[in-house]
Amino acid sequence: MPIEILMPALSPTMTEGKLAKWLKNPGDAVKSGDVIAEIETDKATMEMEAVDEGTMGQILVPEGTEKVQVNQPIAVLLAEGESASAVKAAPAAPKSAAAAPVAAPPKVEAPKPAAAAPAPAPKPAAAPATKPGDRVFASPLAKRIAADAGVDLAGVQGTGPQGRVVKADVEKAIATGVTRKPAAAAPAAKAAAPVSAVSDFGQPYKEIPNSGMRKTIARRLVEAKSTIPHFYLSLDCELDALLKLRKDINEKGGDYKVSVNDFVIKACALALRKVPQANASWTDEAVHLYDNVDISVAVSTPEGLITPIVRNADKKGLGAISNEVKDLAARAKIKKLKLEEFQGGGFSVSNLGMFGIKEFSAIINPPQVCILAVGKGDQRPVVKNGALAIANVMTCTLSCDHRVVDGAVGAEFMQAFQALIENPLQMLL
Repeated sequence: MPIEILMPALSPTMTEGKLAKWLKNPGDAVKSGDVIAEIETDKATMEMEAVDEGTMGQILVPEGTEKVQVNQPIAVLLAEGESASAVKAAPAAPKSAAAAPVAAPPKVEAPKPAAAAPAPAPKPAAAPATKPGDRVFASPLAKRIAADAGVDLAGVQGTGPQGRVVKADVEKAIATGVTRKPAAAAPAAKAAAPVSAVSDFGQPYKEIPNSGMRKTIARRLVEAKSTIPHFYLSLDCELDALLKLRKDINEKGGDYKVSVNDFVIKACALALRKVPQANASWTDEAVHLYDNVDISVAVSTPEGLITPIVRNADKKGLGAISNEVKDLAARAKIKKLKLEEFQGGGFSVSNLGMFGIKEFSAIINPPQVCILAVGKGDQRPVVKNGALAIANVMTCTLSCDHRVVDGAVGAEFMQAFQALIENPLQMLL
């Protein structure tokens, strides 16, 4: 009997995803463990492995389809010895089951008394688009177009896999106008307004749909800023000794080039060993103090911010940290990180110094309780031994969750961090 391949849940919180790419085509042999598709979640593109063996019989959800629900059938796998005709038989059961309840079509007839006579003819044809309880089988794109145009999907005949309503079916229904909802006509006109690309004030604009990643970022930032009692501690760190040591290390011509940010990550990790209360997370039941020092590093991608993690950063050398951060950042930009590479972490670092930003305050990444914002290092006037001098100075600001980190604890961390930055040889011991 054909085996349905279902949309997998690739993280504990995943409810839907984008089927980015199929790596197997109908007729291809599939072995257990083979990568058959790429699934795009809100923050990464992950490989989907086959559980069963057989031959790819039919693809139900084409690549590029967004908002595919977890556990939704996306393909059919033929077991050994089964022919392609078995695939055609597979969708027959849902179709007949959907055709059994006849309660749905009368709802379409009710607002159209004149069409009551011919209505019985299209009933069987429209049945594949519905199932018990008036639930409609339709692609996410078809649902979106139908909602904008005020089309009742219950009366649309689906021509996609297993009777699914697809974009072409909705466009055909819009052209005929017979399935338009009377009550939805006004909202449809309102929803169409953004398509004109001109605001109510006559200002032209370009509408960019929010990606799943951007929606997740927005939700988490609102949650963080609304529920976490932030406070901020800023401190200036002199960089002259660090810059000299960095130059000496890089001139040795190793297989890595150390950046100031690599020193910052290492200094944070060692400071957290000295002040472990800042290496924590908050829950309503308890504060979790972490044994390992895992540093999340903010990386900008075309779709938004993501924080890959340098695990056990306190135990790694500067060269190892440098290479790891470069690799994580490169794969983050193309959404190729694994879940364990960006989920977790006990402390975050966000560096905008390379953009010329002198000082800023970052929003905490829950459930973490601290994030360090790193500004630009530049020459500034300082007082040394009672005399005015010039030094390279970098301003860093620690954002703290006051439910876990008190002012004194945050200050202790910043002092430990500053001591390491200004005496960088300690990081090499």
